[in-house]
Amino acid sequence: MLNQAFLIDSHTWLWWNGEPERLTPKAYDAIANSAQVVFSVVSAWEISIKYALGKLKLPLEPNQYIPDRLQINQMSVLPVKLEHALRVAQLPHHHRDPFDRLLVAISQIEGLILITADKQLEAYDIEILW
Repeated sequence: MLNQAFLIDSHTWLWWNGEPERLTPKAYDAIANSAQVVFSVVSAWEISIKYALGKLKLPLEPNQYIPDRLQINQMSVLPVKLEHALRVAQLPHHHRDPFDRLLVAISQIEGLILITADKQLEAYDIEILW
């Protein structure tokens, strides 16, 4: 597992940074011990929107909190590519959340294992760790 590359879902990243007890031991171990855990710009966008709408509380504003936590956790950031966005149109409609659908597309294209508690995403052709 240490040689695997992972994509961390938004809620998983938030729990890792604020409520790690909500993670399964398997998810916690993957994040803590893997050489590559990737944070997508999609998650930064989702977190920022929810924060701005008052649906999410953070200890600092997203423009400070997210970069600080990424640096502390030594996670790399993956930008959204055109092919990621275009893949979303090819996905079956198992899930309606546009952020999660984009994370699924990224996972497929980049060959990353998605760390998520979202059971609906298991219907997609991706590897999930939870």
